[in-house]
Amino acid sequence: MREFFPNIGKIPYEGKQSTNPLAFKYYNPDEMIDGKPMREHLKFALSWWHTMGGDGTDMFGCGTADKTWGESDPAARAKAKADAAFEIMDKLSIDYFCFHDRDLSPEYGTLAETNAKLDEIVDYIAEKMAADPTKKLLWGTAKCFDHPRYMHGAGTSPSADVFAYTAAQIKKAIDATIKLGGNGYVFWGGREGYETLLNTDMGLELDNMARLLRMAVDYARSQGYTGDFYIEPKPKEPTKHQYDFDTATVLGFLKKYGLDQDFKMNIEANHATLAQHTFQHELRVARENGVFGSIDANQGDPLLGWDTDQFPTNIYDTTLCMYEVIKAGGFTNGGLNFDAKTRRGSYTPEDIFYSFIAGMDTFALGFKAARALIADGRLDQFVADRYASWTTGIGKEILDGKADMAKLEQYALEKGEVTDSLCSGRQELLESLLNNILFNLD
Repeated sequence: MREFFPNIGKIPYEGKQSTNPLAFKYYNPDEMIDGKPMREHLKFALSWWHTMGGDGTDMFGCGTADKTWGESDPAARAKAKADAAFEIMDKLSIDYFCFHDRDLSPEYGTLAETNAKLDEIVDYIAEKMAADPTKKLLWGTAKCFDHPRYMHGAGTSPSADVFAYTAAQIKKAIDATIKLGGNGYVFWGGREGYETLLNTDMGLELDNMARLLRMAVDYARSQGYTGDFYIEPKPKEPTKHQYDFDTATVLGFLKKYGLDQDFKMNIEANHATLAQHTFQHELRVARENGVFGSIDANQGDPLLGWDTDQFPTNIYDTTLCMYEVIKAGGFTNGGLNFDAKTRRGSYTPEDIFYSFIAGMDTFALGFKAARALIADGRLDQFVADRYASWTTGIGKEILDGKADMAKLEQYALEKGEVTDSLCSGRQELLESLLNNILFNLD
């Protein structure tokens, strides 16, 4: 079989003193931590769309990287992509991958032909997975946003015909996910929103989105699928207002339609930035509401108003991310999918490896820092002390439901001014604590 990256071998772990650009400095996939290897704690995944198809095209220019994989025929290219992807995963010690249906195989003349070609490549990938059982599907999804039929939305389209086509496409993507043994299926409303309310029936669109989700869940369960369903929040781009704006907005939607027991969140760092939240905020909201599921690992540029999908290199972000993941009990069916792409000017085959190494090392270091932060205990103790008034006295009575408005009024009248019950938040001290732990790791 053709080797696509003959000048790059298996990426070794050489430790933080290494200057080898093709070596891990912090990610040691087989290092045992709390009874399992680091690779199982982090569960890194390759995104088929950016890594195998993203050629650097943006709104201002054509592609700069060759992602044809040496094939001009679409069907042959689909297989070459799979071969190259498995080579990348093997050399980078990545155990998982994620896909949109149209990333695996493009559209052809009819839906029937498109489905048949998709079946062929899914079967081909299944054969490759059987030959290498270490490679697994993290999650699949359907690309219901780029074709002109989805210009006004997919599940929220004003056209019932488009809604039906969307359902058919999602059904097939679910079938592919099940065939490849995926334990996750993601819904991202790429155009599920509006540009103006002047032409929008918001109530019908939201009702229809809920109908589509319910149909998809019912179908997948009827086929024996036992994995997770995820919704990936995103506030804007491409539409002015998207219905899956952030985790809190999605939670409200799910609860309204009785879907909250069926879905978890796939949190993307760059989407948090676009919602003017921190990555940690979105993870915390998901964790506190019991819907933390999986992560799209990347970072955005706060100076730009669109999804830049950069490989993550901010160690503070990855530390606080992994702090939330550990507090949530770690990953179950989810993982860390690199929904990230090399910069348009980083167009060589080597840049793919440099980018993954940077992202994987950054998360490995963040994981170690988060474990050290939790083991240190001072942060958790400070938070516990700050809220200690809720464990005794009037605070405990409030939490136990033993205090009504009249009783609280009487308490306040007798207590008088309460500012002496406050203490400093000591934000600067805690940020210094984080720095101290981060830069004193073994």
